[in-house]
Amino acid sequence: MKHSLTFLASLIALAACGQNPSNGPITQPLGFEEYDPVSTLKVDEHKVTRSKFPFIDVHNHQYRMDSQNLGELISEMDKLNMGIMVNLSGRGFSQQWEDGTATITGAIANVRKNYPKRFMVFTNPELKGIGSPGWGQRAAKQIEDDVKAGAVGMKVYKSLGFSGIKDTDGKRVAVSDPRLDPIWAKCGELGIPVIIHTADPKSFWDPLDRYNERWLELKTHAGRKRTDTDPVPFDSLIREQHAVFARHPKTTFINAHMGWYPNDLRKLDSLMTKFPNMYVEIGAVIAELGRQPRASKKFFTKWQDRILFGKDSWVPSEYATYFRVLETEDEYFPYHKKYHAFWRMYGMGLPDDVLKKVYYKNALRIIPGIDKSQFPQ
Repeated sequence: MKHSLTFLASLIALAACGQNPSNGPITQPLGFEEYDPVSTLKVDEHKVTRSKFPFIDVHNHQYRMDSQNLGELISEMDKLNMGIMVNLSGRGFSQQWEDGTATITGAIANVRKNYPKRFMVFTNPELKGIGSPGWGQRAAKQIEDDVKAGAVGMKVYKSLGFSGIKDTDGKRVAVSDPRLDPIWAKCGELGIPVIIHTADPKSFWDPLDRYNERWLELKTHAGRKRTDTDPVPFDSLIREQHAVFARHPKTTFINAHMGWYPNDLRKLDSLMTKFPNMYVEIGAVIAELGRQPRASKKFFTKWQDRILFGKDSWVPSEYATYFRVLETEDEYFPYHKKYHAFWRMYGMGLPDDVLKKVYYKNALRIIPGIDKSQFPQ
């Protein structure tokens, strides 16, 4: 009896350690992060690594385009069928007028010398010294000078509205701060689009608990967590952005990441109606579209003239997910980052006429200076 109890205790101890006494170690998921089952679903698959039509990526970041080897980029772009890359970081991260100017003029010179038809460069407003005498006029002139040098648009980083951008009194600068009006108005006057990133996904403001579907992302990227005082509530930031759209109807705005409403297309639909000067791009939100393919296809069909292709981070292998969601009717396939989206994707199967608009026609219409001859009619 004593030996039997000892053996039973050993089995319990082995089981607690995830061991099988007769068959050796058993690999078991230890939690949500590790759980990654292989689907047994048998359905048609159409893995797309090259887009059906050449496309313009309106949301890309190359911070050292003034000195990098553009030929290496072209090689990767050609594999994807990317006709044009729009570099939104013409001035890099510089908040110094002179340093930023050197960066963007160098980037434009590098493009013109090597691949003038394949890259477009956006400038960035230098949001330092807001509140100092004449800041608005200087900032507007910077935009105008950069456009004369070859920039074809302006990108505003999400730091505007967050606590990182402060005025000369040390106060947070709201996205709708009237002192910024000269730069929005100047872009409208020059006929260049403004791509603006405001806020983050709403879930980043929600409690970090088991009900938050971005829990894993916030656990692995703790710096992305927001609160109503860091910097302000999500809804406040979005209202600030929308106030700018309303105040500058003659300026074309591209709302980055679908304005953080790809998970609420009814809300986004109302905003598209309210702000006819607002376009959207799909960078970093394809996972939201891919889990609601029927609603997404309906939205894309309705607003086909105001949706642009964008990716954001430059990871060539990740474009395949975008192509597959947009082009195929595949079912239940994985996203490329589990921490970003643990759910599965479904293809929208967009028709060719809509695909062409999303991939390149809409960008050709609102971004000046592009050689249209390199794209199908």
